[in-house]
Amino acid sequence: MAFYSKGDHVWLAIKDVKDFNVPIGAVVKSVDGLGMLLTDDQGEERFVGGSSLSDVQSMHPSCICGVDDMIQLGELTEAAILRNLFIRYHGHKIYTHIGMVLVAVNPYQLYQIYGRQQIDMYSQQTDITELPPHIFSTAQHAGESGAGKTESTKLILRYLTIVGGQHTTLDQQILDANPILEAFGNAKTVRNDNSSRFGKYINIYFNRHAVIEGARIEQYLLEKSRIVNQMPDERNYHIFYRLLAGLSDKEKHKLHLTEAKDYHYLSQGNCYVCEGMDDAHEFLNIRRAMKVFSSPLIQDNMEACAILNDDSVESVAELLQIPSERIHEAFTSKSTYASGELIYSPIAEESAKHIRDAFVKGMYGRLFIWIVSKINASISKPAVDSQGCTSLGVLDIFGFENFNVNSFEQLCINYANEKLHSFFVDHVFKMEQAEYSREGLEWSAVDFVDNQEVVETLAKKPLNCFALMDEESRFPQGSDESFLQKITSQHGNSSCFVKSKSLSRASFGVVHFAGTIEYNVRGILDKNRDTFSADLVGLICESKMDFLFNMFAKEMAMGEETRKRSPTLSAQFRRSLDVLMKMLLSCEPSFVRCIKPNELKKPMIFDRYLCWQQLKYSGMLETVKIRKAGFAIRYTFQEFVNRYHIIMKDLKIPWMSHKEMSEALAKQLLLDVEWTIGHRMIFLKDHHGNLLERTRDSLLTNAVVVLQRATKRFLRHKKRQKQTCAAVLIQKIWKGYRDKKAYLQILKGITRLQAVLKSRLLSHKFKCVREEKRRAEQEKERRLEREKQEREHEAKMKKAQEDAAAQIQRMFSFITEEEETGAEAAEYKNALFGRTDAQEQRRDYSSSPLSLGASAVDGTSSQRMDQVNRSGIMSYSPRVFNGFGRVTQSRSSDLAITLAALILGLACQQGSTSEDEETVPRDEHDSEAISRAPEFVSPLRSPPKGPQGSMRWRTEQS
Repeated sequence: MAFYSKGDHVWLAIKDVKDFNVPIGAVVKSVDGLGMLLTDDQGEERFVGGSSLSDVQSMHPSCICGVDDMIQLGELTEAAILRNLFIRYHGHKIYTHIGMVLVAVNPYQLYQIYGRQQIDMYSQQTDITELPPHIFSTAQHAGESGAGKTESTKLILRYLTIVGGQHTTLDQQILDANPILEAFGNAKTVRNDNSSRFGKYINIYFNRHAVIEGARIEQYLLEKSRIVNQMPDERNYHIFYRLLAGLSDKEKHKLHLTEAKDYHYLSQGNCYVCEGMDDAHEFLNIRRAMKVFSSPLIQDNMEACAILNDDSVESVAELLQIPSERIHEAFTSKSTYASGELIYSPIAEESAKHIRDAFVKGMYGRLFIWIVSKINASISKPAVDSQGCTSLGVLDIFGFENFNVNSFEQLCINYANEKLHSFFVDHVFKMEQAEYSREGLEWSAVDFVDNQEVVETLAKKPLNCFALMDEESRFPQGSDESFLQKITSQHGNSSCFVKSKSLSRASFGVVHFAGTIEYNVRGILDKNRDTFSADLVGLICESKMDFLFNMFAKEMAMGEETRKRSPTLSAQFRRSLDVLMKMLLSCEPSFVRCIKPNELKKPMIFDRYLCWQQLKYSGMLETVKIRKAGFAIRYTFQEFVNRYHIIMKDLKIPWMSHKEMSEALAKQLLLDVEWTIGHRMIFLKDHHGNLLERTRDSLLTNAVVVLQRATKRFLRHKKRQKQTCAAVLIQKIWKGYRDKKAYLQILKGITRLQAVLKSRLLSHKFKCVREEKRRAEQEKERRLEREKQEREHEAKMKKAQEDAAAQIQRMFSFITEEEETGAEAAEYKNALFGRTDAQEQRRDYSSSPLSLGASAVDGTSSQRMDQVNRSGIMSYSPRVFNGFGRVTQSRSSDLAITLAALILGLACQQGSTSEDEETVPRDEHDSEAISRAPEFVSPLRSPPKGPQGSMRWRTEQS
């Protein structure tokens, strides 16, 4: 009582189950005089008092919070190991180390610890022990059915393809192979919704650059009996349900399919949907060989002796391209040779069902083998040489199975688990002890569960169980009962063999390392034979489907006797298992022990009893003990010196033999005595290896830093030289660019100046041209105006001439008439001017032609004649004046003077009418032109006023 107080962690012994007495962890909630109130790890309150106080024990501090590596536990007990897993599981830490063995507890949910960040972290870390335990640091698997081996395999494959791949098609093909194999080889069982019903070993090949070059998959023992028989709450293989859920109605009709509940092969377990799986979605990636998948379902609905549903036969015949009458004949009769003749005899209904089931199982089994071969053809390149490449294998094999009814498949599966457990025991325990003995080391032996007797009873002894089964399978009269009798008589006294309590049960028991399993022998020989009858082979031969024909090519090539002598299924399985074990022995294995936390397949539920059972039969406690007591790390002396010579150089250890140098290093660096020297090797504890690795990494880091410093200095010098050269080049380029830019700027200015000057010259030239054009237009306008005026003046002069000529003509006529009649002066006037005397009296004569003429003739006669001559009158019409002269000569000179004055007055009057008109300058040659045309009478114009008027006065004649 005095030793415990509130908050202390203790162990409490409980006995809830008959054989389960592992203490549970608890925390002291309160302490009083009567006892203690405890709260255990499962949250239950328990009061301990009186005599039961002896059930309470103190807990080591290392067991309180949990550790990554259970070797670090201060208590090596089942309770400490179980509680450590419990604490980490509820802390969402599902991985725990036991030395180099990894324990994985299935969380039944997906944690965000498998992303690219975690992959990079584990792929770049040299010392994995410095990181938390994780599946990415492991490559081998083992454990209970439903514990999570398949999921761990997928995670490891993803990790390997990302780290070792180059993101090519090959990497993706390796990853895509797993869902295809799961669809055809996995099914829902009572203990696991995605149970692997076959084993597979994936070997991945890497080149010297750690890049994936190829891969190969080996498959082991597909459970073909599941196709025709399932236990309650179980399903057939996933592919059938995904096929029916993913196909459209049109595709189903084409393949003669309906719903899953309509087929006996899919409805025996009364389970059609698997929680957490979307069959329709999963089928999108698996659309291969639909006809072959759907054919077994339809065959199931055929009756044996009397086929009531002819549609089923027709559907199978159409899908497999086999005549329907041959299918009817092969499933309802048996052929035998008698006296060299082939005779067909009807068979019983039960036998017909067996033939039907055998055909379906054989077809599906060979289909699965064909799929694996096609996958291998895709992911394994011909150039891959397994001898020249480094390989990493991932084994995902069925876990230990114990159902209500166990048969041939469970016997083979559990035998494989026995072999793997034996390999684990040999590697961890036996090899450890043998190694220590060879090296002459003294250490305390660790007791462990050895399953060697079970392995020998099943397959090693001369008359082992599988040998007796094969022998009985080859006898024509062999039966399941005779096999049971032989195996019981041969191994009945063995400690690992359990006789059946009643012969009617037809079963025997085997004490496996995981517990005692009872096996039912009914149908075990037929499953072991796994042969096709000659009738079924003949039926396949008549198929026109090349795909189906190729799958059974091997059986078709063998005769009936050869088929009978072919190895049994158990012999084939044992042979492939032996090859696998040899491969594992040649490798450096790492182990993963997968633990199933509960049977409900629910997250965050930790069933202590179930987990304890798995820890017990998997040898975890013994593993902790041997790892704790033994030497987990060992090197040969040469390997040790080669790896840690940098430490020896730092410690200035002189060069000696490898053994002496190894011992000197251990004495100087490893101060404790928990290391030893053997004949050929040095043996170290886990913490020694960690210390050596940390020291080596530190020295390597320092050396790398020095090397980096020198390298960086050299690189900086080279970089500076390059920068100097580059700077000179840049300067040269910049100066050229700058000068070119300045030149272009000057050139641009000159070009602009030239453009301005040219524009000014062109502008001036344009102005001159425009001025000339304007002047030309003005000159043209003046010329046109002058021509117009000339035309008008010519018209006026012409009219005046015509008028003057008419008047002269009248005057001539009047003079002639006056001479004849003797008219008076008044009549002259009237004739000349067309006026009467009264009219003459009322007007001003100052401007009359006569007055003008009188004024013009004032003065001497010579002056008047000169004036007349200067006016050009006499030169205009010589003929008129000649006539006039003749007239005047006949009369008197006064009349002539009067006529001349009249003409002159008319001319002056005509000129006065155009005084205001612009005087148009004429050439000197006009008078000459006039003189050259004496016959032309032009109008007269009076001389302009002014002193210069008479000088410009002239007649215009064109």
